[in-house]
Amino acid sequence: DDVQLTIDTDWQSAIYQILKQRVAGVLLTKIDAAKTFDYTYVTDASQIRIPIYDVYNALISNSVIDITKFSNEDASDIEKNLYAKFQQKQQRVFDTISTKLNGSTPPAYKDEDTQMQEYLTYICDDLLTNTLKVLKSDSIDTADETYKAWKNDQSISLKDYLNYAASQNWIDISKFSDKNTYLDSTEVYQELSAYISDYLSTDQDFSKMLYKYLLLDDEITGKQLCTVLYEQGVLSTDDEDYQNFKAGNLSAMDLMLHKISSLEITPAQLALDPCSGSVVITDPSTGETLACVSYPGYDNNRLANNMDTDYYRKLNKDLSTPFYNKATQERTAPGSTFKPVTAIAGLSEGVITDNDYIYCGGRFDKLQGAPLNCWLLSGHGALSIRDGIANSCNVFFSETAYRLGQNAEGTFNDNTAMQQLIKYANLLGLDKKSGLEISEASPQVSNELPIPSAIGQGTHSYTTSQLARYATVLASSGNVYNLSLLDKSTDSDGNLIEDYTPEMIDHVELSQGIWDDVHVGMEGVITKSNWGIFQDLNVTLAGKTGTAQQSKNRANHSLFIGYAPADKPQIAWAIRIANGYASTNSELVAKDILNYYFGLKDETEILTGQASTASNSNAGTD
Repeated sequence: DDVQLTIDTDWQSAIYQILKQRVAGVLLTKIDAAKTFDYTYVTDASQIRIPIYDVYNALISNSVIDITKFSNEDASDIEKNLYAKFQQKQQRVFDTISTKLNGSTPPAYKDEDTQMQEYLTYICDDLLTNTLKVLKSDSIDTADETYKAWKNDQSISLKDYLNYAASQNWIDISKFSDKNTYLDSTEVYQELSAYISDYLSTDQDFSKMLYKYLLLDDEITGKQLCTVLYEQGVLSTDDEDYQNFKAGNLSAMDLMLHKISSLEITPAQLALDPCSGSVVITDPSTGETLACVSYPGYDNNRLANNMDTDYYRKLNKDLSTPFYNKATQERTAPGSTFKPVTAIAGLSEGVITDNDYIYCGGRFDKLQGAPLNCWLLSGHGALSIRDGIANSCNVFFSETAYRLGQNAEGTFNDNTAMQQLIKYANLLGLDKKSGLEISEASPQVSNELPIPSAIGQGTHSYTTSQLARYATVLASSGNVYNLSLLDKSTDSDGNLIEDYTPEMIDHVELSQGIWDDVHVGMEGVITKSNWGIFQDLNVTLAGKTGTAQQSKNRANHSLFIGYAPADKPQIAWAIRIANGYASTNSELVAKDILNYYFGLKDETEILTGQASTASNSNAGTD
C-alpha cells in the first residue's frame, strides 16, 4: 500500500535551505579574530562571540578534517608535519598524566592549569563514567565526603578520588581486567591506571583535544588546517579563493568566512552555536502538517538496504547531532512566545481587562530577591493588554501573574499563580504531545516560579512541533488538533484505503473579546515592534517572538510563532534556532518562508545558496 503525506517535498526542501542559509548568517556575524572568548564580563548572552580559533578547532573536533589520514604513507607534507607535532604533544601529555595518576603527591584538581583540568575531567567524566562505564554511577554515594571533595570542592587529585572509588567498590573491574583472582583496591587502581593510558593512546576524542591545544599554543596554525581542507578534498581547488589563499593574498580567517558564506563549510560541519534549527508549519483550518523540517539532516537513502556503514558512523559521531530531530525531539523554554497564555489566563480570570493599564518602569520588584528586569530597561510606560503583547513587556506579564496569585486580601501565593498558568497552558494543549506520527519528546509545563514562568522561563520545555500546535490554536481561535503528517493511504491500484483527517481533541471556549485582544496584540508584534523586518513583506501576519535563556556561557535560543495572513490564516508556524542569539533571526526565517510560500519573490532571490545575514540581528522585541 502507499501512504501519502500532508507535507510537500519542494516546500520541505526549500525551508531546509532557508534554515541553513539563515543559521550560517547568524554564525558569520558572531566570528571574531580572536583566540579565546572571556565569559567573565558577559552580562547578556547576546554579547557572546565566536573566536576564529574555535572555527579552526571545529574542523578537527567535528571530523571535517580526517586526522587519521595524517599518519598514512601517502599523507601530504603538511599532514605529516601536523602528525609529528601531535606525537610530540601526546608524549608530553601522557608523561604528565602518568605522573598525576601514579606520582606520590599529585596536586588537587583545583590547583591544576586549565588544560590539565580538561584532560582530567575528560578521563573521569567522559571516559570512565559515560563511555566505558568503569565508574558505576548507580553505586557512587554522592553524599560521601570524598566524592564531594572531588566533584564540588575540587580539593583532591584524580588519583586520590579513583583510589578511594576502588576501595568503595565504585569501579567495575570487569570492564578492564579479566583476572579471576581477588584484587585489593591498590591492585585495582594500578590496573585501572594502566588501562587509562592504553585506552587514551588510541582514543580519537582525546587526540582531538590534543590538537585543540596545539592550535591554541600556536604549534599548528589555521593556515595549515585550511590547506588540509583542500588536500583532503573538503574544498575544491577550482576557484579564486584557492588561488588567493595559495598566493598569500587571503588569510586563513578570511578563507573560512568566505566558505561559510558560500555554504561550502556549513554550520552543521562546524557544530558551533548556532548550528541547527527547526520549522513546523500547519494548516490551522485542518490541523494538517505542511512542513516539518529539522536542520541539519542526512541522506537516509545511504542508510537503507545496503547501509553505508562509514556514513552511519560519521553521522553518529557528528557533534551537530543530525539523528536528533530538532523539530520533534529538541526541547527548550518557549521564551516570550508563552506570553499569550498568560494574557489569556489574566483576561479569563478577570485580573486584567481591556480597560486596565499596567505601568512598566523597566523592572518588576514586588517579590523578595532579585527584581525581574524588562528587556527594555528604560521601561515601556503604561500599557494595555494589546500593547503588552505587542511590546512583549516582561513587567506587564509578571504583574499579570502576580495578580493571578493574589487572594481577596491581596496576599500573593506562588502556588495559586502557578496553578492558574498551568490551567491555561494545558487548556491550549501545551501539556500534550502534538500528535505527529513520529518520535516526539514529551512537553513540560512549568511547575515552579510563576513570575518567570509567565514570561516563558521557569521549567517550561517544549518541542517546535508542540509550539506549532499552540500557534495553530491561537490562529484558529481555539481549535486544538492532534497534528498529523498523514493525508491518505491507497492500494497498489490507487484505490483509497483510508483518508486521514486530524482529530480536533478540544476547542478552547473564550469570549471573542479575549481572542481579539490576543490577535490584535500579535499583529502589533509585527506592525509596531518589528515593522523594520516585515515592512516590505506583502502579506499580513501575526506573531510572537521569543528569546529563551539557556546559560551564561551559551547564546539564547531564538523563537518565533505566528500565522498568516493575519485576518484569514492559511498557515501557522513555529520556528526555533537553538542558540540563535535573538528572536529576530527566527523572524527572518519566517520572512523568507512567507516570501516563498506566497510567491512574493522569485525563488532564486530566496534560495541563494549563500549565507543570509542581517545587520539588525539583535533588534526588535524579545
